[in-house]
Amino acid sequence: MSETGGRGMGSLFKAGRALAGALLTPSGAAWARPKRRTGRFVLIGLLAVGGAAAAYAATQSTSLPAGDKAAIEAVVRDYILEHPEIVREAMVKLETKRVADLVEANRPSLETPYAGAWEGAAKPQVTLVAFMDYACGYCRATVPTIARLLKEDPGLRVVYRELPIISEASVPAARVSLYAAESGRFSAFHAAMYAEEGVDNETILDAAKKAGLDLDKVKAELANQGRNPAFAQNIKLAQSLEAEGTPLLVVGDQVFYGAVSYETLKGAIDKARKAS
Repeated sequence: MSETGGRGMGSLFKAGRALAGALLTPSGAAWARPKRRTGRFVLIGLLAVGGAAAAYAATQSTSLPAGDKAAIEAVVRDYILEHPEIVREAMVKLETKRVADLVEANRPSLETPYAGAWEGAAKPQVTLVAFMDYACGYCRATVPTIARLLKEDPGLRVVYRELPIISEASVPAARVSLYAAESGRFSAFHAAMYAEEGVDNETILDAAKKAGLDLDKVKAELANQGRNPAFAQNIKLAQSLEAEGTPLLVVGDQVFYGAVSYETLKGAIDKARKAS
């Protein structure tokens, strides 16, 4: 790189820092201030926007004297302060791409079900991955939405991943769910479990009986205190997606948390189908 080119790049980064300084001050818009969890991504994005804008200004503005760093920085700063919406747009695009990259890096593991822990199409056009906990109220509220999507869309598969993190009773319920998946009775147990009023050994046994599982084996799972590799894998996957709780839903290159509407999931499925 030439000495002139090096000075130009330095100017661009200074412009980005100037922009970040302008927007991250207390007088800047509240939404532009970095949150504790994503601050580094916001700052990187601001610098990227500032640098890109500076580069554009340097190459497009014939009225600026070559090498006039102060003039370039002033143009960038003034333009973005007058049009701060472009920073918001850049942040949204940056975060969307970041999440999509996280999903893509883990897709094979995400979409490969544990035994029979899935419903829907055997050869899916779109796969929805649902990390759930039987003690989770939002998971319970999501069950009818998923059932509706499966009923309406013959090309959809839902892969369920046990993420027992809410209560002590979540773990034995998840163990029995995995046993049900191995026995080809996952859907029956899954539905029966979410139809129960709560999660304890009594409701687990009741759901297992309704699902037609071997109750002696169910009781053995309830007494099992050993580590389960499937739980460890699911926790690792959830952490890789920066999970914030359950349900954690993955469709295409999008990730959703909590109670998600039918319309939102339907839109995500349609988007994933078009992209495939």
